[in-house]
Amino acid sequence: MKQDFKKMATAARILAVDMVEQAKSGHPGAPLGMADVATVLYAKFLKFNPNCPRWFNRDRIVFSNGHSSALVYTLLHFTGYPKMSIDELKRFRQLGSLTPGHPEITTDGVDFATGPLGQGLAGAVGMAIAERMLNAEFGDALVNHKTYCFVGDGCLMEGISEEAISLAGNLNLKNLIVLWDDNTITIDGHTDVATKTDMKKRFEANGWQVIKCDGHSYHSIEKALAKAQKAKEPTLIDCKTRIGYGAGDWENTPKVHGTPLGDMMGVLRTNLKWKEAPFEIPKEIYDMWRFCAVKGKKAHTEWLKRARQNTPFMQRIRGEIPGAVDKVFSDLKKQFLKERPEMATRKSGQVVLQAMLEKMPLLVGGSADLGASNLTKTKASKSISAKDYHGNYINFGIREHAMGAIINGMAAHRGFLPYASTFFVFSDYMRPAMRMAALMNLKELFIFTHDSIGVGEDGPTHQPVEQLASLRAMPNMRVFRPAGAVETVESYETALKLEGPSCIVLSRQNLPTVRREAGANLVEKGAYVVRSPLKKRQLTFVASGSEVALALQAFATLVEEGADIAVVSVPCWELFMQQPEKEQLEILGTAPRLFIESASSLSWYPFKREQDVILGLDAFGASAPAKEVFANFGFTKENVLSIARKIMRK
Repeated sequence: MKQDFKKMATAARILAVDMVEQAKSGHPGAPLGMADVATVLYAKFLKFNPNCPRWFNRDRIVFSNGHSSALVYTLLHFTGYPKMSIDELKRFRQLGSLTPGHPEITTDGVDFATGPLGQGLAGAVGMAIAERMLNAEFGDALVNHKTYCFVGDGCLMEGISEEAISLAGNLNLKNLIVLWDDNTITIDGHTDVATKTDMKKRFEANGWQVIKCDGHSYHSIEKALAKAQKAKEPTLIDCKTRIGYGAGDWENTPKVHGTPLGDMMGVLRTNLKWKEAPFEIPKEIYDMWRFCAVKGKKAHTEWLKRARQNTPFMQRIRGEIPGAVDKVFSDLKKQFLKERPEMATRKSGQVVLQAMLEKMPLLVGGSADLGASNLTKTKASKSISAKDYHGNYINFGIREHAMGAIINGMAAHRGFLPYASTFFVFSDYMRPAMRMAALMNLKELFIFTHDSIGVGEDGPTHQPVEQLASLRAMPNMRVFRPAGAVETVESYETALKLEGPSCIVLSRQNLPTVRREAGANLVEKGAYVVRSPLKKRQLTFVASGSEVALALQAFATLVEEGADIAVVSVPCWELFMQQPEKEQLEILGTAPRLFIESASSLSWYPFKREQDVILGLDAFGASAPAKEVFANFGFTKENVLSIARKIMRK
């Protein structure tokens, strides 16, 4: 079929702004400016099948500038995604629609949710890494696709972009093609009010190929995309565009970025010579757009025949965890209970991670230049490089911002269960990516070590205080803070059974083995009684992580004095909060409670009653040896005993 790019792009522009006008809310500027580029990409290059939106070997496409969402939904509608009806376009930005204000992966055809600018670019890097690694393992016949990413000036100003493009260049991700909507306009005006960066030099310095094109010339766009297909390095295509193309006086102004056109709609329709009523599209244009998917549908059918003959590959892309991993967890629990080691949970975590890596090709990850401190690089780890993508470890470099978004991209791509690791206090650098992971419900692990003021001499800048409460407040994020080696095993085991992201928060300092017997996984419900009272509880210690050992020290003394005490460990606050109130009460009991955690006290107020006391840390730490810092803030056996005795005397 002969496709008329101009007619196709004009229809895409008009339909996108019709959506914005209908909603009286949205961003017309980017859809008007990038419609020509998107048209050529979909018509000539993009490999996809609307009837199987999650086909594994499709090309991935990420709109990092999520404010182009009206264009995204228009493209999905035109190319034939079954659920993206014209009625869904009319419900743009409305409650319960498939067309939210920024793209979300719950919408078929959307590969990655993009909110904060730059997250999509870094996620696209993760997708490209995943593709190269799986290609190295399974070959071109099963894994051979491109990752395209639309970005705006804002995406490239955000610091995360530098981290992401630097790693992409270092890994020589030739399958990654970034399309820059180079219109030199942001909300505050022309970009020269804030930057004079030469993007061509910047990307080339990071090992990228840079191609310039006229973003409104179909020949120029096609020529640039054709060249990018043959690149031996990642490619940036600098698409020189006009924001709000066709919108009269609003064209090339900040106003058109995020304001419905209103009266300017008539000017736009006149300039684009469009005579149809809102949301009405001629059949010939639909036919042209639907033809874009023909090659992809055929490629999908042929690929499926090959893929179904390779059982290990199909298991990988389904994310199946080998049954042998269950035995890994069982054996490690028995080993730790027999040896009863006194070790940091970062060390027991390394033992668990190594055993998992030996049995799980699905598992891959890395550290932000802290592998030797996080202990997340094991004897079973093999680093990937630009010369060899065979491996399971990524040297992310000192790039926490991008690292989080990159593993989001890997998880969204499928074929891997990724992990990322750094010091717990630096989780603040990763928070936007972690929030997007929780929003997208991506199955991945964030492994954090140096979990408290036990960091010691490095001081308050490196001692996490508010991070536990902060991450516990994040919807759909589970935070595990194990009290010893056995709980560490069970935390990993539980995280693997759950959908969505999890944090494993581990200690720098040595901790005793607090569990006495193996049995069922007690972490799964979030909390359990570590030590039971003989008769009737007079007091319950409630703690997590290293403070469970502190509670047990005080417990031993009080039991010798004749007191009846229970000790409760809460390795996962979120899972405990999900339990029925009756089960929570069975664990916490009705006696007074002393909550002990060397972190912000906020987490414990949902459980605190008038007679209860929280020993928390609502101030920054201090620079000194760990024992002195703990003592300075009252985390000693003597202080816990003093508080406990006062409570029981009341």
